[in-house]
Amino acid sequence: MAIRLNCDMGESFGIWKMGNDEEIMPFIDMANLACGFHASDAVTMSRSVILAKKYNVSIGAHPSYHDLLGFGRRTMVCSLEEIKSIILYQLGALNAFCKANGTFISYVKPHGALYNDMMRDENIFKAILNAVSSFDKNIKVMVLSGLRNEEYEYTAKLYDINLLFEVFADRNYNDDGTLVSRMQENAVIDEELDVISRVINLKDKNFITSINGHKLFLKCDSICVHGDNEKALDFVKLVRKALI
Repeated sequence: MAIRLNCDMGESFGIWKMGNDEEIMPFIDMANLACGFHASDAVTMSRSVILAKKYNVSIGAHPSYHDLLGFGRRTMVCSLEEIKSIILYQLGALNAFCKANGTFISYVKPHGALYNDMMRDENIFKAILNAVSSFDKNIKVMVLSGLRNEEYEYTAKLYDINLLFEVFADRNYNDDGTLVSRMQENAVIDEELDVISRVINLKDKNFITSINGHKLFLKCDSICVHGDNEKALDFVKLVRKALI
C-alpha cells in the first residue's frame, strides 16, 4: 500500500520552542499544523505554512480543545455546538495564512484529547464532520485506523466527507486497536528498531503488533511520527527510508 508520512508540527508558542520543524519538514508528506488552541500562535502558524509550502508538504489543520496549559491532552466537557465552533474557529485561523501564501488546507486531524474523544464518541465525531463539511467538503478528516473503519466511513459519507486512516509509528497499541494511554509509561515507543519494524510490517504485510503481541491488520493512508518526540527527526528519517 502507498503510505504517506505525517507529523504534528507548528507547536511552538511565543519564545517557547517545540520540535525541529525546519529539519523535519523536508522528510515528510503531510504537516499537521497546530491552530492556536493547544499550541502555536499567529507568527508560528504563518512560518509553518510558508515552510510547508516551500517543501511541497500537504497542510492539515490540527485543532484541539482550548487547552494551552495542558497541551490539548485533557478532555474538556463541551457541547456539540462548542465542538463545531472551535473547529471552525481554528480552521478559519489557519486558512487565513494559507490563503495569504497561495496554498490551502487539505485535511483536518484533531489533536490529543479531542482526537481520542472523537474516536470513542460518535456525537463528537459528527460535530467535527459537520464543522468541516460546512467549511469545505473537499477537506478530508484524518482518523485513527482501527477495527471499525467501515462504520466511520459510513458516518463521514453522511456529511460528504472523505476520511484518511492513520497509524502511529511511535505509539503502542492495545489489543482492540486503541492507543495505549499516555498515562502509562509504555505509551510511547522509543526504540528505533521497533519503529522501523512496525513500518515495514505495515507496508509489506498490512499489520502492526499490539503491546501483547497480537497482529492488528489496519488500513493505512498515512503513518504519524510525533514532532514532540525527542527522537522525532531520527524517526522521521528512518520511516522515510522504510517507506521508499
